[in-house]
Amino acid sequence: MAKGFAKPQNVGKTFARLFGYLRPYLGRLLLVALFLLITSLSGVIGTYLLKPIFNIAADMFRTGSRNFGPILRNIVLLAAVYVAGVAANYGVNRLLMGMNVRVLCDIRSEMFEHLEKLPLKYFDGRTHGEIMSRFTNDTDTLREMLSNALPNMISSTVTLLGVLVAMFLMNWKLTILVLVILFVMTGLVGRLTKLSAKYFRARQAAIAAASGYVEEHFEGQREVKVFCHERKVKAEFGQLAQNLRDAAAKANSYGMILMPIMGNTSYILFAVSYLQYSKQIARPINMISQQVTGVLNALAGAERIFDLMDTPVEVDEGKYTLEKVGKEQWAWVRGDERIPLKGDVRFDHVTFSYDGKVDVLKDLSLYAKPGQKIAFVGSTGAGKTTITNLINRFYDVQTGAITYDGINVKDIRKDDLRRSLGMVLQDTHLFTGTVMENIRYGRLDATDEDCIAAAKRSNAHFFISHLPEGYNTVLTADGANLSQGQRQLIAIARAAVADPPVLILDEATSSIDTRTEAHIEKGMDELMKGRTVFVIAHRLSTVRNANAIMVLEHGVIIERGDHRALLDQQGRYYQLYTGMFELS
Repeated sequence: MAKGFAKPQNVGKTFARLFGYLRPYLGRLLLVALFLLITSLSGVIGTYLLKPIFNIAADMFRTGSRNFGPILRNIVLLAAVYVAGVAANYGVNRLLMGMNVRVLCDIRSEMFEHLEKLPLKYFDGRTHGEIMSRFTNDTDTLREMLSNALPNMISSTVTLLGVLVAMFLMNWKLTILVLVILFVMTGLVGRLTKLSAKYFRARQAAIAAASGYVEEHFEGQREVKVFCHERKVKAEFGQLAQNLRDAAAKANSYGMILMPIMGNTSYILFAVSYLQYSKQIARPINMISQQVTGVLNALAGAERIFDLMDTPVEVDEGKYTLEKVGKEQWAWVRGDERIPLKGDVRFDHVTFSYDGKVDVLKDLSLYAKPGQKIAFVGSTGAGKTTITNLINRFYDVQTGAITYDGINVKDIRKDDLRRSLGMVLQDTHLFTGTVMENIRYGRLDATDEDCIAAAKRSNAHFFISHLPEGYNTVLTADGANLSQGQRQLIAIARAAVADPPVLILDEATSSIDTRTEAHIEKGMDELMKGRTVFVIAHRLSTVRNANAIMVLEHGVIIERGDHRALLDQQGRYYQLYTGMFELS
């Protein structure tokens, strides 16, 4: 089988499920079927009407008759048949155009909405390109099938049956000869079709915009979930999907008008009816052979889409919610129970594995009291980032428990849990929009004054003020027009405007130079005041003022204490700090 041809595993089941999206348009589909029947029959009947026209013309030429009435009546009848075919074909294209863009809009919207409900491990286990192909290549094959392959197969089948009947009526012996030749030709065409099968790759600007938005938010899934903006991005993508629908409708409306006109006009080029039927019978067979590949590719793409939609969503069994109980005081609420939010986080004999085979954390216990700064150091793969993923409940522990203000995090609703946590990551993701909008992403109801105040606290206001448009400067391509340090400062300001009681800094300064690091640390020091802070550090200079430093290796805490105590132990931390041992 040629590369690019994908065969579906369950054609019947997939087609039945796909029909579920077409069911709301059943009336339109029945009208399309009627128009296809008219289109196909007009070609067959029109060809049949050529014979009496040429016979009358021959008689007039032989006898010298000037009675044009009979031939004119037949020509008018022939024209009426072809006009009916053209009109019906145009109606098919118009109806399909409107239906297809709506169906694809429904599928894309449902896919995107489902993606926002999936756990982070779904994205960690797949490349973004693999997920993006569901929105682009796979939905594009569906569009081609609904727009071209299925209608052409139906029309070709009706035409084929009509032509065969007409040919048998005219000369059954020649018809058998033609069928034998066509049988050989069909086998050859079918083989060549399989070898040359490939996806259609037409793209429009609206598809690019929607795909770009989806890809951007795949990159920023952690930020979306941390700041609980699933509803916001759903609404924004809904608008992009609507724009895509409108753009596709306008583009397709004119592109399909010429096809019925050119196809039906070509019939007048043949003078002998049987020769015309011979041509007509070959065309639908070729068309059916060609469209089979497109249908199977589309059904294979539909299976991939449905596989994504069937992926289990993120389960949230939390009962505690986060509510404001004072001007600046928050509490965990469950019925009449009120537990003040303080930021006390504890790990109690936690063991965790991503794949169920290799334990990344092994019987790990630790605590962070409200207002403390806890730092984690260790080699790559030691389990540092895993700890922060578990606090956020991007993943759930297999054994042990994590408590937040004495509440098991599994009992806290995920949106509320993540709303109480702020994160600044090593790989900062900025969305397309202004600097102000990117800072406000931390809290959507924040005013411009709140955002500017957060930028000042984070030491970002100075550089933002010197941008071409200040806070209204538009950032594109993940902030490619900013330096790494500037992007990081905006991320810190975004966390500051959220004003969370617990802050997680995941190697936030590991990819920038020392001078910029000092500038950023000044912003982070202001942000960390009065908060419980978890710091994952590659550079040990950033953790000297931590209340406790945990040295991890292979999921186990091998040393703990403050900076001075660990140096006095002259163990692994001492080796790391003095350069005797390097982090890998």
